[in-house]
Amino acid sequence: MTTGALFGMSGDERRAIARAWLLGIGLIATICVVNILTIRHDDPDLPPLFPILWEGSSALVTLAIFAIPAAVALWTHRSGPRWWQAVPVHLVAVLAYSALHVAGFVALRKLAYLLLLQQDYDFGDLTREFPYEFRKDLVAYGIAWFIFQVSLRQGHQPATAQTMASPRTFDIQDGTRLVRVPIDDILAVRSAGNYVEFVLVDSRRPLMRTPLATIETELAEHGFVRSHRSWLINKARVTGLRPEGSGDYAVELGSQEAPLSRRFPEALARLRR
Repeated sequence: MTTGALFGMSGDERRAIARAWLLGIGLIATICVVNILTIRHDDPDLPPLFPILWEGSSALVTLAIFAIPAAVALWTHRSGPRWWQAVPVHLVAVLAYSALHVAGFVALRKLAYLLLLQQDYDFGDLTREFPYEFRKDLVAYGIAWFIFQVSLRQGHQPATAQTMASPRTFDIQDGTRLVRVPIDDILAVRSAGNYVEFVLVDSRRPLMRTPLATIETELAEHGFVRSHRSWLINKARVTGLRPEGSGDYAVELGSQEAPLSRRFPEALARLRR
């Protein structure tokens, strides 16, 4: 039986992201404490409140913006892009990561200074301070992305072992009749108005009243790819790709075919691997 997915993530992906995030909390907390102790050691006359505010605000914002490397790791895990496709995404992501980090901890420090000290926090010259922070954020982003990526890959392994042990099945509610089929026997799923039509290897085409997006989230973890706004295809069942012109393709699924729109370049990249 398949399980639903929250926000487009499968159960394994959610668990992998959560594991990585918990590890990130531990690392950030450790770094925060070490930095506070280091500042206190270097300047013992400095009141402890200041390094706690500085490092604590940075740590809190870092934990929140972990969503950025997590999202990129999920994208690379699913799409497996070439390096030249991934580089622009990483550049945009790390710039957003650093900008949000600096803006976030400056805002928190200004608020804390105002409430606790009745004074203003001065970040300094932005043209000098931001490049310094960016260098640190570049390293932090890379480490965070690597942790999420490794966790996602490890989280996929138990699912593979379970697949080898027993066939996975999917329940199709065709009217009042329940049709239970092995997922490997589903070639494709097509949107049909308020229904979806399952294209099976034995030529049956049962209907189920549900949006295609719902089926997509349930079957994504089993290798199904959105190739068209109205089609999902089983990557394991693809036997060929035939160019149709203007960047579109016909996906060959044995004796069946499904369209691959040029509007879904990530699907084409996944099917070519």
